[in-house]
Amino acid sequence: MEKFLNAWRPRVLSVVRMVSAFLFMQHGGQKLFGFPAAPRGEFELFSLSGAAGVLELFGGALLLVGLFTRPVAFVLSGLMAFAYFIAHAPRDFWPLNNGGELAIMFCFTFFYFVFAGGGCWSLDCLRSGRR
Repeated sequence: MEKFLNAWRPRVLSVVRMVSAFLFMQHGGQKLFGFPAAPRGEFELFSLSGAAGVLELFGGALLLVGLFTRPVAFVLSGLMAFAYFIAHAPRDFWPLNNGGELAIMFCFTFFYFVFAGGGCWSLDCLRSGRR
C-alpha cells in the first residue's frame, strides 16, 4: 500500500493544485467579469479589489497549468493572508464568524505549493524535463 501511495503522491499533488486553482479563479472572474456570479459590490480595476481580481484570475490560471508554481503560489498565499487581515479579521477573531475560512485555506494551500511545487502534471515539470 505504501508503494502505491508514494507513487501517486505527485499526481494527487497536481490534482489538488488544479482544483484549488480552478476554485480560486472563480473569485477573480466574479470580480473582473461578473462571472460565474455577480460581483459583490462596486468594482474598480485600479483598487485593492481590482488588483486582487487580476491576481486571482491570472495567478490562478498559472497555478492551474502549473507554470511558475512556486513564485505564483508565494504571491497568492500572501494575497490571501493580506485579504484575511484586511477584510475578515477586523470583523471578529474567529474565522467562522468573520467569513475568512476560505481565505485562510487558500493561504495555507498555496503556501504548501511554494514548498511542494506543482507535481508531475505541471508545465514546470514538463519544462524541467523530469517526470
